[in-house]
Amino acid sequence: MTVPGRRSSTFIRLLRSGFTDPSAAARLLDCDVLSAVRADPVLLDALGATADPDLALRGLVRLAEAQPAGDLPGLLDTLVSAKPLRDRLLGVLGASEALGDHLARHPRDWRGLVTYEAADLHPGLPEFERGLADAHDPVALRVAYRRCLLSIAARDVCGTIDVAQTAAELADLATATLRAALRIATAAAPQDAALCRLAVIAMGKCGGNELNYVSDVDVIFVGEAVNGAAGGDESKALQAATRLASHLMRICSETTVEGTIWPVDANLRPEGRNGPLVRTLSSHLAYYQRWAKTWEFQALLKARAVAGDEALGSAYIDAITPLVWQAAERDNFVPDVQQMRRRVVDNIPAAQVDRELKLGPGGLRDVEFAVQLLQLVHGRSDATLHSGTTLDALHALAAGGYVGRADAAQLHDAYRFLRTMEHRIQLYRLRRTHLVPEDENDLRRLGRSMGLRTEPVAELNRAWRRHASVVRRLHEKLFYRPLLDAVAQLAPGETRLSPRAAGQRLEALGYADPASALRHLEALASGVTRKAAIQRTLLPVMLGWFADSADPDAGLLNFRKVSDALGKTPWYLRLLRDEGAAAENLARVLSAGRLAPDLLMRAPEAVALLGDPEGLAPRTQEALCQEVLAAVGRADTPEAAVAAARGVRRRELFRTAAADIIGSYGTEDSPAEEDHGALVDRVGGAVSDLTAATVAGALRAAVQSHFGDTLPTRFAVIGVGRFGGHELGYGSDADVLFVHEPREGVDEQEAAKASQTVIAEMRRLLQLPTADPPLLIDADLRPEGRSGPLARTLASYAAYYRRWSLTWESQALLRAEPVAGEEELGRRFIELIDPLRYPAEGLGEDAVREIRRLKARMESERLPRGADPTLHTKLGRGGLSDVEWTVQLIQMRHAWAEPGLRTTRTREALAAAHAAGLIPTDEAQILDEAWVLATRVRNAVMLVRGRAGDTFPSEARELAAVGRYLGYAEGTVGELLDDYRRITRRARAVVEELFYGG
Repeated sequence: MTVPGRRSSTFIRLLRSGFTDPSAAARLLDCDVLSAVRADPVLLDALGATADPDLALRGLVRLAEAQPAGDLPGLLDTLVSAKPLRDRLLGVLGASEALGDHLARHPRDWRGLVTYEAADLHPGLPEFERGLADAHDPVALRVAYRRCLLSIAARDVCGTIDVAQTAAELADLATATLRAALRIATAAAPQDAALCRLAVIAMGKCGGNELNYVSDVDVIFVGEAVNGAAGGDESKALQAATRLASHLMRICSETTVEGTIWPVDANLRPEGRNGPLVRTLSSHLAYYQRWAKTWEFQALLKARAVAGDEALGSAYIDAITPLVWQAAERDNFVPDVQQMRRRVVDNIPAAQVDRELKLGPGGLRDVEFAVQLLQLVHGRSDATLHSGTTLDALHALAAGGYVGRADAAQLHDAYRFLRTMEHRIQLYRLRRTHLVPEDENDLRRLGRSMGLRTEPVAELNRAWRRHASVVRRLHEKLFYRPLLDAVAQLAPGETRLSPRAAGQRLEALGYADPASALRHLEALASGVTRKAAIQRTLLPVMLGWFADSADPDAGLLNFRKVSDALGKTPWYLRLLRDEGAAAENLARVLSAGRLAPDLLMRAPEAVALLGDPEGLAPRTQEALCQEVLAAVGRADTPEAAVAAARGVRRRELFRTAAADIIGSYGTEDSPAEEDHGALVDRVGGAVSDLTAATVAGALRAAVQSHFGDTLPTRFAVIGVGRFGGHELGYGSDADVLFVHEPREGVDEQEAAKASQTVIAEMRRLLQLPTADPPLLIDADLRPEGRSGPLARTLASYAAYYRRWSLTWESQALLRAEPVAGEEELGRRFIELIDPLRYPAEGLGEDAVREIRRLKARMESERLPRGADPTLHTKLGRGGLSDVEWTVQLIQMRHAWAEPGLRTTRTREALAAAHAAGLIPTDEAQILDEAWVLATRVRNAVMLVRGRAGDTFPSEARELAAVGRYLGYAEGTVGELLDDYRRITRRARAVVEELFYGG
């Protein structure tokens, strides 16, 4: 019985020793099995040194209670007198609940922490094979495996071996286990073993000698017929080999009372799960030479023969090794690599991404992928890089100058820390997981197991975040920083990439002209100036962002041009260095196509917009008009006035294009915009508002140059088509109508002449040859078309529409809206045309038939010769024209009764038609999806090519750039075209029903 005073002092001492539940610990210490040692201070100190003293004490009591008669004194004597063994035993009990369970089931296995009893029985065998030599059935193998695992864990938690040695020993144990499992399978089916030769090839972390405590063991099986056996029947030999391989997998994977060893995964074999489990060597080679993808060669980088027929295993490794190191020369290497890099994080559940130690940002996979990619690129000419072990390969890369030594050292430390975390997380319950726990006690145990004792949870989180941040920051720079060292030549004596190696790396990362890219890097980063130093800081990440685009070469070239233009401007490099989003935004814009860089080159100072959080937000039409009209008013000549207006247009077009590109591509801090309709509406609204402001400025300049402050006639510009519908694209003309009304005392002839003069001057000014993109004004939708006068009075319009107007002209007026000039005159024009475009009681059947006939004729006559009707965005099947004519027919038939249909915007009218019950939900969604997609394709073509187009580009790199804008990864443009055809085909079916009446 313990006296109260002693209980109080014990309680305090237990707290100081790290116990979280001292009351429970005191009760355990009072149990009979520990009576001989409970008062020994050595035991309490040793328990307090473990990762989880409470867990260690519970495990110790269970182990002591399970000791056979007569064995308990030996255990207790060890606890107080044999420090190395005591530390190993308690260290395991405090770190692994699962191994504590094993010791409770097999209470004599703790003695294996001293030495292997099998050593004397099986001399000459490798360590773990000695430990498994007496296992002749699956259950015995599981027990022997755990016994060996216990010894590794003990040395690990006590610091006798480091994380790399632990991973190597775990791989050695896996090798011995596979050999033992194959031995058991062979003994169970000697007739199969007599027919075949079977080799087991370890892949993944087992093959790379860097296995986790709990991990699938990836393998590939190779089989051949035994010479002379079964008449050399290869088919029977492979069937026999498959039975042996399947039995091996079951032995390791099946769960018994002793648990599971680990799953054996053969899915890295040719054709994966769909392929045969065992192939001959020649079959393997035929597949790899003809069908294999880049990721399969990346996986083979770690291949190692571990069990079965040694000669066959060696022949397999000898045969596939040259193929691995030639993978970087494959035609599809670059897009494959880019696609693999992008999908690393894609499949992690959002709720787990911040706790994912392996696949999350700054995780283990980032380091492993970067190292393997550099090995594939440079290992074809440098055999020192041919290692399957990540840390060994990283050391070789640094020694060869392929990775900066400082970067390699930081990655080395971060990788070791993260792997140690992974090991200790898995060791606790021997479960396969890469998630950092959330429970406070679990985090405390994890931190203490890694030597963090003062504030284990806080220290662990800080260290983990710091190392993950290092990996995030360096894993992209790892590819590019040595390229700069190769051209900058700042530190004599430092090992550098050779020009050939630098070119190979750039080519592997997607640069089509490595020699030019290296010249650009040299021009940007060479020298000892402050400017060059900042560029050397920026370029590693900029190069990565360029490589993530469809045209890295153009991105780098454009960056050099902008840097040359602004290099002496003090704010430029400071902006890119200090404003987190500015550099990435610039990289996206410069590598996405021609339009945005061309606009930027004419006014490089617009780069400043990319660093302002509000810089890419579209401006209102009112604000644009105020700026344009103020600039026009300050100009001395009409040419200078419109040059100022066109300069504003150029800047705002860049703002809109940059926002569109960044919204479509996304950035590290902001994912791509998922609401594509909102993107399209923003672009259409911004370009239309900008065009209206530019037209207003040209009108003011034309009036001032010829008539001073007042034009003899009131004058208004009416936007029609996409202009009036707020749906202009980057390359759209401005479709307009001109209306005027003579002022008091001015006769109609003079007013008409004045209006013609103003229109001619506006057109001239807006098309003057300058560095700015021209704006074409198209008035062909006016009454009588090109045969009619450019401008009419309001009364003339009224007379024409009353007497001569055709149905198609009423349809064209559906998107008429005043955009510049006299507001009151524009309003009266709209009042004049409303009865035409929204006829009372709707369209008659004759008018409906006329519209359908006109649409059918347009489809047969206006599609360009040779154009693919399934891919033409404007006139093709299910394209813009199909959707717009369908919506406009509904407006003309029903807008008289449904006010929501009285809009110039296509998507608004479509939504109103659905709200009014005129279009079913699914059909409205189909039409909207097709219209948005076709509009985005047109915008993408203009952004990529710098000129308008209604079809997909035929040039591969341009088509890939359009695909990237639309959200399709490198190498998936076939999916883009298939999706476009599918979406527009569905839209055409809706058009057939709604427009043509089925």
